[in-house]
Amino acid sequence: MLPIRAVVVIALTVCLTANTSAGLYLFPSCPFLPFIDFRLPYSTIKGYSVQIDTEMCPINAIIFHTKKGKVCANPALKWVIDAIDQISEKFQLGSSVLQSNC
Repeated sequence: MLPIRAVVVIALTVCLTANTSAGLYLFPSCPFLPFIDFRLPYSTIKGYSVQIDTEMCPINAIIFHTKKGKVCANPALKWVIDAIDQISEKFQLGSSVLQSNC
């Protein structure tokens, strides 16, 4: 039988290891990360959400809503800015824009 101290050390090690490996999964509360590395065709984009930097999801991003789901894009890229402008003109800045907090 293990002494209580050994049991506590083992339990703490298991807990800390589980938390560390979960943390390595790049912000598990940000479901659409990482950023896509290609330009989406404008015809596939149905709308977008703005992800602002929060404690739970410390990143600024644009989440594009497409025919096949949602993808996360870097808001600083020119094609992302152009896509937002085009969508905003099409929907007159309102019906397709949401603010999202992971």
